[in-house]
Amino acid sequence: MLTHLWTPADQTPGRAWTLLRLFWIAVLCGLACCSTYLYGQNPAQPASASSPSARESTSPPSAADAPPPAVSKNLFSFITDGGYLMIPLVGCSFVLLVFTFERFISLHTARIIPGPFVKRLIQQLGENQLDKEQALLVCAENGSIAARVLAAGVKKWGRSAAEMEQALIDAGERGAHELRRFLRVFNSLATIGPLLGLLGTVFGIIQAFKDIAAADAPGRMEMLSHSISEALLTTATGLAVAIPAVAFYMYFASRVDRLLIRLDALGQELVELISAEALQERARPAKLKKAA
Repeated sequence: MLTHLWTPADQTPGRAWTLLRLFWIAVLCGLACCSTYLYGQNPAQPASASSPSARESTSPPSAADAPPPAVSKNLFSFITDGGYLMIPLVGCSFVLLVFTFERFISLHTARIIPGPFVKRLIQQLGENQLDKEQALLVCAENGSIAARVLAAGVKKWGRSAAEMEQALIDAGERGAHELRRFLRVFNSLATIGPLLGLLGTVFGIIQAFKDIAAADAPGRMEMLSHSISEALLTTATGLAVAIPAVAFYMYFASRVDRLLIRLDALGQELVELISAEALQERARPAKLKKAA
């Protein structure tokens, strides 16, 4: 079912397909957040504890015997405890999930450099089974980034190796720009997350000291510890967003570099097959046979 969320491996995703993938990924992330919220709801209190018979048969509990207050563990209470700045932090985490899934899909090797297409094109060019028009048609039908880069080299069929290499470099730079798309999002989240968390902690501590100054002396220490623990929630959330963002940024950047190295190697193979120097070298044995 999930294979319908993105285009086939031999086609290049357009803007509409990219938006459609982002929409479905956002829906999946929203469902995951809702399930987390529902799972963290507090269990209902036992009926026996609140029944009239139980209240009549038992004596009023003393303050020492009173059970501790129930601690809410759902996602909504975690956000409200951290303050208003938890809302943009949760939004940052949601954006991180969406673009992480999107980059995993878009940077799949089979989408960027389809193995069957590349193998068939290079093999047929090496065996003189394709001319310039046929090779361009094969590249246009595939539509991947590798196909567009190789098509730029095929258009320089019979030109010098230097001219073909320059065309491949220009097409490779355009492909690299497309591969590096959305990587700045991870870098931005890694920078913004801790700053938002620190700002929320500062605001929380300021409010905590204001509340303590207005409170009675006996409960000030408990109030201080509780207020500071809630203020530090934003810092912890900001770091929880920033650390995965940095890790995914480094991973996807290295993945893009590996793909570009493979594209460069394919371009070099193409130059060695259809450049003017390569065609002259391949035609030399045929001339020798005719002369003999």
